[in-house]
Amino acid sequence: MSESRDAASQVLAIAEHVEQRFRAGRRVLAFAEFLSLLDADPVRYSRDASRYLRDAFDHYGKTVVKHPWGEFTRFKLFDLPWEPSDGKTLPRGALVGQEHVQEEIYRALSNFVREGRPNRLILLHGPNGSAKSTMAACIMASLEHYSTLDEGALYRFHWVFPSQKTIRGSLGFGHENAAGKGTQSYAHLTDEEIDVKLLVEVRDHPLFLIPIADRLALLEAAYKRVGATEPPNDWILRGQLSHKSQQVFEALLSSYDGSYAQVLKHVQVERYFISRRYRVGAVTIGPQLSVDAAERQITMDRSLQSLPPSLQAVTLYEAKGELIDAAGGVLEFSDLLKRPLDAFKYLQLSIETGEAALTAQNVQLNCVMMGSANELHLDAFREHAEFASFRGRLELARAPYLKSYEQERLIYDTHVTPQVRRHVAPHATEMAALFAVFTRMRKPNPDRYPRAVGAIVSTLTGIEKADLYSQGRAPERLDSESQKLLRAAIKDIWAESDSYPIYEGRVGASPREMRIALLDAAQSTVFKCLNPVAVLEEIDALCQRRNEFEWLQQDAIVGGYHDVKTFRETLLARLLAASEYELYVASGLVQEQQYVELFDRYVQHVSVWVKKERLFNRVTRQYEDADEKMMAELERLLDVKAEANEWRQQFISAIAAWALDHPGQKLEASLVFPQHLKRMREAIFADRRPAVAKLARDMVLVARDQGVGVSAERKLAAEGVIERLIARFGYCTECATDAANMLVRRRFQDLV
Repeated sequence: MSESRDAASQVLAIAEHVEQRFRAGRRVLAFAEFLSLLDADPVRYSRDASRYLRDAFDHYGKTVVKHPWGEFTRFKLFDLPWEPSDGKTLPRGALVGQEHVQEEIYRALSNFVREGRPNRLILLHGPNGSAKSTMAACIMASLEHYSTLDEGALYRFHWVFPSQKTIRGSLGFGHENAAGKGTQSYAHLTDEEIDVKLLVEVRDHPLFLIPIADRLALLEAAYKRVGATEPPNDWILRGQLSHKSQQVFEALLSSYDGSYAQVLKHVQVERYFISRRYRVGAVTIGPQLSVDAAERQITMDRSLQSLPPSLQAVTLYEAKGELIDAAGGVLEFSDLLKRPLDAFKYLQLSIETGEAALTAQNVQLNCVMMGSANELHLDAFREHAEFASFRGRLELARAPYLKSYEQERLIYDTHVTPQVRRHVAPHATEMAALFAVFTRMRKPNPDRYPRAVGAIVSTLTGIEKADLYSQGRAPERLDSESQKLLRAAIKDIWAESDSYPIYEGRVGASPREMRIALLDAAQSTVFKCLNPVAVLEEIDALCQRRNEFEWLQQDAIVGGYHDVKTFRETLLARLLAASEYELYVASGLVQEQQYVELFDRYVQHVSVWVKKERLFNRVTRQYEDADEKMMAELERLLDVKAEANEWRQQFISAIAAWALDHPGQKLEASLVFPQHLKRMREAIFADRRPAVAKLARDMVLVARDQGVGVSAERKLAAEGVIERLIARFGYCTECATDAANMLVRRRFQDLV
């Protein structure tokens, strides 16, 4: 009994909470109550679809993101900040990268606001799987959430007609009794007190009930009073009632002998919410062969026979279809150009005039139209005779594949990893991301650059170019001056092919294909985790399907471009190098911080050596000369070939140049000299290689053979390495053992 009482009390608490939210949300209003809201914030309650969407972008904010190829604005709505997240990755469905496309969409929306209405269709074009639909989905999701907030409140109105029990006599069509005259509005009547509620499916704005001249004066005065920075939009200033609402309005006005106040009694203003599921203000149209709007006669509906006699004599039509459902929000035409031209040719006039012509009426359009198309269909459309007339009604925004494997990996970590029911080993999604981006690289044309830069980019391999994009890392084989020139030219290299028909990022492995490869790898019977080796095996299988994918049919070019065999070899080499490094760190034989501190000490000593100064020793409390022995040892580790004096002078010059470019910033060796630290680390690791190889062998024996033949001391050391791999790098016991086994077979076979 106590459990049933608890359940009942919970239901009552929920009911009370829902009721409170309903009232606090001002869900149902009389017309006069809506005008009070408008008076308090005229800008918020008089927005058209383009301004509403632009305000949603602004509401969630923006941030500046820095990439090696430049700085861009990222709008936070594409991060879905209202969705639950673990804080480590983006919520499922969020957009990764594509900041330049976000900027283009926002620019188009801002232009719509300036022009007073959305008078062009934003067409996102790019290869299949380049996140075009994801962008539209994020925008629709943001509108759904924004419409639930006070800042995003949306209102429409309906017509309500009280029952004869509520008001005796011929309501609105003759003389009213005293009860009718005392009623200010029928908006708050209960369902039992209403005979008919006539819905306005096109979501007419309540202000359309005010004549245009009076509306202009009202809005201009209200905007001026609050100091609005933008004028009212054309839709709210000059918009008119839909055909059905106009018919009802005229009939009521005539029946009330011109009493406008009596007509407004029948207006029930209702708050509504954007919803993709219920097709309210957020609609996606597939490439089906059908008309996007239609109408039906509703006065033949028996449920409406309770309308006043004068309205029963009027032919009322109800509009329907995707264009109607999208009113007030976003209408997405998915794969627009897969339709025959005749299926969307009406948009040419509708976008221009802001109306769609139906049989008995013209429907006013108040929605931002977006579309998606792949490049093959857009290329064909460009050749069509009608393209020239459509071009002025389109906002083209190119959405290529990502060219940074760091961003690409985030796609898989966000959209694929949560769906894998196994532990995901380190580097599994990295292998997929590296491969996908490698397939998208295009050999640069040295003639597009100054001579010095052109000579450098002509030698760039596809792998080196991908590293340049993702990490801003120039090849170590180049001298310091060439590296500096190359890093300064990243932005130009990134944008080089923008004007080419086959631009960089148009051809390559799609995230959709790599997603399937990752999911297939997760079903491997050889590994208990989603293992990077299994991913490489699935990539090998994918590369066998040459006839299915355009990127596999490209001719290999010098430098490793479009060369899947080179890609595969590079992936394996990088996996081995990364796994070996992590094993060294976890072994405890070398403390990573030690060689960073050693390098910092070297910088300090070289600096005073070049200046012919002395260094203060805090231990002896005396000034001493730079430690020549320490500097020589570190230069050995760095494999310096030049004379010590020349090398040290160049080294200090590089520090001085960095300081000039970064005034006030503290020198961090790991950021300024990553290549030197890498060489130093590799040299130190090389001295410990035999010991690490034996540790890797012991890890396999302990995990797979119960430690047969391994001493207690060695077993304890191997278990410690596994624990550190788990704690620091995200391994589990299984994939840590797999990594050790791979290294023993491929890297340490001559040492164990």
